[in-house]
Amino acid sequence: MTRKKQIIVPIAILLVGVLLFMLFSGMKKPPEEKEKIDKTPIVAVEPITLAPMTLEVDSYGIVSPKYETELVAQVSGQIVELSPTFERGGFVSKGQLLARIDPSDYEAALIDAQANLASAKASLETERAQGKVAEQEWKEITDTSPTELSLRKPQLAQEIARVKAAQASVLRAQRNMERTEIRAPYDAMIESRNIGLGSFVGTGSNIGKLLGTAIAEVRLPVADGELEFLENQGKDASVVLIGDFAGKEKQWQAKVIRSEGVVDAKSRMSYFVAQVKDPYGLLDKSNQETPLRFGAYVNAKIKGLQLASATTVPRYLVVKDKIAILDSDSKLHFSAIDIVRQIGRNVIVSSGLNNGDQIIVSALDYPVDGMQLALPSDKADSEKDSEATQIASIKG
Repeated sequence: MTRKKQIIVPIAILLVGVLLFMLFSGMKKPPEEKEKIDKTPIVAVEPITLAPMTLEVDSYGIVSPKYETELVAQVSGQIVELSPTFERGGFVSKGQLLARIDPSDYEAALIDAQANLASAKASLETERAQGKVAEQEWKEITDTSPTELSLRKPQLAQEIARVKAAQASVLRAQRNMERTEIRAPYDAMIESRNIGLGSFVGTGSNIGKLLGTAIAEVRLPVADGELEFLENQGKDASVVLIGDFAGKEKQWQAKVIRSEGVVDAKSRMSYFVAQVKDPYGLLDKSNQETPLRFGAYVNAKIKGLQLASATTVPRYLVVKDKIAILDSDSKLHFSAIDIVRQIGRNVIVSSGLNNGDQIIVSALDYPVDGMQLALPSDKADSEKDSEATQIASIKG
């Protein structure tokens, strides 16, 4: 009996162990398969749009009148009349009376000069008559030729000279009479007035200053390196002036009318002069709402070369005149480009890119021409497909 137990107990333990091993083996889950990791670099892209482009050169300047005049008294006297518009900021028309100097003394001088002229003319006529009488008497006395003195020709020449001198005196007196009236030489705005009613002015006294309102000018400095972007070196170029008026940004159209032709010794800049007609809108009433005021600071954009097809890209994307694009097979491709101009953080590209090309704007650690890339949208689609596959396998 004891010997049977010694045989049966080990066998029973072995059977129980086998059964437990089989039981636990059935309960063990198979190892999950690891999902394959997609290591394709994901990049961001931006599409390229090509279009005609006009290059612009930036500048700035101060608005000033083309003509400005210091009014100076040409005769002396008391101011007896002032125009109501002869005030700082007032607008006057060409020929308009601004001030009048007392003309009394000059009227008297004119009358005196006219009287002297009349007297000189009378003396001249008398002398001519006497000369004719002398010539006739000489012929009755002798048949010889008369001398100039006997015909009173020197006396006649003297009377002619007296008449001319009297005429000059009349002209001088008339001119002084005209100078008692201070009139505007052109359409203008009053910048200053230095006289008052009843004040006395002498010859050469400063009366005031006028600013012509027909044309405004702006001197525009341009760096030498920017001249290559202007047609005909900027001659007749269109200009957009940008400035503030009444707290808002406004624009005015101008035109380059000349280059000063020299390089400034201090700034090393070339200067262009742009003109704006009727800056205060005195002729065109529609411009009165936004006048271009003298003394205003303006920024300027000078229109330059016309490019038939170009685009702007960030400068940091360009390496050795090449830029990375994503081709139709989602592969990286370096395209050689022609850079026309650099503006701040951007460059203007005229060739090397096509309309619709996708430039890569995100950074790559080790970019290699032809490497496979992916877009964020491709990654999202891939994840959706993977989830759908897993759901289908669970349902199955």
